[in-house]
Amino acid sequence: MNKAFCPATLLLLCSLPAMAAEFPTREALGEALFFETDLSANRTQSCASCHDPEVGFADPRRDAEGAFSRGDDGQSLGGRNAPTAAYAVLSPVFHQDEDGEWVGGQFWDGRAADLAEQAGGPILNPIELGMANKADAVARLAEHPDYVAAFQTLYDVDITSDTTAQEGYAALSDAIGAFEKTDVFRPFDSKYDRYLRGEVELTKMEELGRLLFFSQQFTNCNQCHQLRRSGLDVAEPFTDYRYHNIGVPANLPGRAENGVAADFVDNGLFENPRVDDPDHRGKFKTPTLRNVAVTGPYMHNGVFKDLRTVVLFYNKYNSKAENAQINPETGAPWGDAPVPETLSTKELTHGPALEARRVDALVAFLKTLTDARYEHLLEE
Repeated sequence: MNKAFCPATLLLLCSLPAMAAEFPTREALGEALFFETDLSANRTQSCASCHDPEVGFADPRRDAEGAFSRGDDGQSLGGRNAPTAAYAVLSPVFHQDEDGEWVGGQFWDGRAADLAEQAGGPILNPIELGMANKADAVARLAEHPDYVAAFQTLYDVDITSDTTAQEGYAALSDAIGAFEKTDVFRPFDSKYDRYLRGEVELTKMEELGRLLFFSQQFTNCNQCHQLRRSGLDVAEPFTDYRYHNIGVPANLPGRAENGVAADFVDNGLFENPRVDDPDHRGKFKTPTLRNVAVTGPYMHNGVFKDLRTVVLFYNKYNSKAENAQINPETGAPWGDAPVPETLSTKELTHGPALEARRVDALVAFLKTLTDARYEHLLEE
């Protein structure tokens, strides 16, 4: 078992002796696999490389204009920002609701129906962990007696003779998914959660931000980032799990780094094989706002580095002020919406423009959504 990325604060496996011969549960096996670098072509990366538990299960190795993750080959770069894996378990299975709208799933376009399916994707992606096929991945695990024993005990699969690797790979994916369902990914112990339990008080700015965020009149935040209507639910994931086109401009510096053409259009949800309606072009899944203050960069393409910039970007749809149309990170206009015909205009234009104090208040509130173990990152 490779422990190169194994933080001392995680569950039980980091404290086990290196010769540990078995994993007692599927969750424990999944934890080991989450940190296993042998599941990458060059044995250099694991799931934890892009979803590091020490930084909100996001990628701390941002080296393409702060936007994209570099693959196991040391060169490849994707075109989307790796989202946090925290609270991902709360996303429902990818499906259409009663209104015909797509909901849930994993990845920015929902192409993985659930956590297990998502877990198996990056291992075989040539620009991520880069394993050639399922058989090669399972064969890597078969090199380790402790994995052989665990797969046999927990899944009744002999990975030393699983020639097609279908059962072994399914078990591998299921185990990682089981680990991602544990409470370490969803502690619900942020300042906001502690406030709801009556354990702490919010500052005046944080409270103003909270009121603005949940307001039906003064902001459009809860149009997409509120699931439970009470606004006082400790289990609020801060996403509706739906897909929206908010007009995020192309990340041109990032494209210069990864070699993607400047005029390329990422169709988002429409890239999902299950979606064939072009009205879904340019839509991306609403991300959770939990730990948002410590898991930048932001948006599906990592185009914004600062959380305040994100709030200002939304504000541009309602403000007529000249400076509201300028991206403070670049000093230039925000950039055009890549797919203007499917823009979520109704949601984006809900509510009045915000003055600077209210923008700051919203940022202050968003910081209260940081899990307790990451609150030190707010100061950094």
